[in-house]
Amino acid sequence: MNYLTMFAAFQNIAQNEEIIKDVGAESSEITLNFLDLAFKGGWIMLPILALSVIAIWIFLERFFAIRCASKVDNSFMNRIKDYIHEGKIDSALSLCESNDTPVSRMISKGVKRIGRPLNDVNAAIENIGNLEVSKLEKNLPTLATVAGAAPMIGFLGTVMGMIQAFYAMANAGNNIDVSLLANGIYTAMVTTVAGLIVGIIAYFAYNILVAKVEKVVFTMEATTTEFMDLLNEPIK
Repeated sequence: MNYLTMFAAFQNIAQNEEIIKDVGAESSEITLNFLDLAFKGGWIMLPILALSVIAIWIFLERFFAIRCASKVDNSFMNRIKDYIHEGKIDSALSLCESNDTPVSRMISKGVKRIGRPLNDVNAAIENIGNLEVSKLEKNLPTLATVAGAAPMIGFLGTVMGMIQAFYAMANAGNNIDVSLLANGIYTAMVTTVAGLIVGIIAYFAYNILVAKVEKVVFTMEATTTEFMDLLNEPIK
């Protein structure tokens, strides 16, 4: 009798282990990947996705453009000085044209104005400098707009999701089921997270590009000052 009792106990334990394994397998199968989570956000995820693509494109395009603009030959100004002292204006212009950078275009405009009053030369260089800075800052306002608009669209999805959830609660009456609220809550939470992620990334990208533009502007200003000092040197 004792053996039969022990056998039944072992059998019950084995059955319980199988049930636990089955439950664990079922729970492991219930997973939510990123794509499914995105679909839970509804149509509001489409504009957020579009803004993320725009932000990435602007950042990559401006990053490489600004990096190319910031490349300046260390011997560039020394060679310009030598050419001007030797009276080789054409050689100085050829050197400027061979360097496709904002600094070289500014100096080229200044070299072309040699012989005119220094105020006219300085004004011409500043005008070219303003145009070059405007080119460097191309699409940066759009990136700043993405940084602010993405979280707002995400919050819009949150409000819409909560309205959907409360509407489902009102129609359910006393038969409130969690599944009725699931879609609205998913929309509310997912869109908020997506909007914040895109907004934060765009914000950091914008500030990185602004810092790089400021670095190029500082180089342009320093080079302009050096060129004007060269023109102010007494003729030997």
